[in-house]
Amino acid sequence: MTFNILFNNVRGEKGYQTLWGFSCYIPELNLLFDTGSNGRFLLKNAKRMGIDFKKVKYLFISHSHWDHIGGIDTVIEENPNITIFVPSSLSKHLIKDLKTLAKEVIIINDKFSEILPNVYTTGIMPPIEEQSMAINTPNGLIIITGCGHSGIINIQNRIKENLNKEIYYILGGFHLLRSSNEEIEKVIQNLDTKFISPTHCTGEKAIKMIKTKFQDNFIKAGVGNIINLEI
Repeated sequence: MTFNILFNNVRGEKGYQTLWGFSCYIPELNLLFDTGSNGRFLLKNAKRMGIDFKKVKYLFISHSHWDHIGGIDTVIEENPNITIFVPSSLSKHLIKDLKTLAKEVIIINDKFSEILPNVYTTGIMPPIEEQSMAINTPNGLIIITGCGHSGIINIQNRIKENLNKEIYYILGGFHLLRSSNEEIEKVIQNLDTKFISPTHCTGEKAIKMIKTKFQDNFIKAGVGNIINLEI
């Protein structure tokens, strides 16, 4: 399975615009996860990577913060024939507008549920009602987070409890930017995955600490990076 990192404040390949936010594209699912903070640069990075938004079928929005929804208008302008999975915590006015602009808007509440074959949402989790995504593969579960405001361990455990399967890979923001060394170390000790790509709001210090722990099973996920996993 492939993960194209289209938007990130963590640097990856040369020639890609780096701004605060996160977005990745999963070609096997034809699904875009979040849209970063700036649609113009999201589109520019996507075109450089050879990704045509006109062919994308699904858009998954993790939460309502600007650095994850800033490119929604651009994506819809490129492709109004798209299905969007949005958390119910998104502005009601924005949801109403999206329903007039996109093919379909599916509102996610707090229930863990399957949204596509072998693709799941955690449902919105406190404190800011953010949803994360899980993919069931032959090698184990893949988890993708936007910011992980709910706590990456809480997200990890919720997915394991519902799908009763080992975790293979975790990608996304872990929201450890302002955490102490002790807090980060506690998270690291409870991570239960083979491969990992902490990025975005995880913070440089936490990323380095996680890399030290996972060594060769740490996979960099900067903007422009393409991650290929055997599943």
